[in-house]
Amino acid sequence: MKAYELLFFVDPAIEEDAREALLTRIQTTITSQEGIIDSIDPWGKRKLAYEINKLQDGDYTLINFHAQPTSIAELDRIMRITDAVVRFMVVRKDPTE
Repeated sequence: MKAYELLFFVDPAIEEDAREALLTRIQTTITSQEGIIDSIDPWGKRKLAYEINKLQDGDYTLINFHAQPTSIAELDRIMRITDAVVRFMVVRKDPTE
């Protein structure tokens, strides 16, 4: 398994229940593919560098996890079809870190 990190943000105006449901869905997607979640770090509300979809702020979350490279495609698909996610990025971490 390889180490990855997922950084995404949602509209800060969405309800806490919707945010928790999204986080649960992401966790389920990772663990259903035999991945292991190392840490979940909610960064909270931050100002965006530029306006995206008429939003000036975003509610960020960083997830560090280990997974097989083949399961990243499914995670990518889930993130793209989820309306609550404004932007996301999955990055493979350097194994020397």
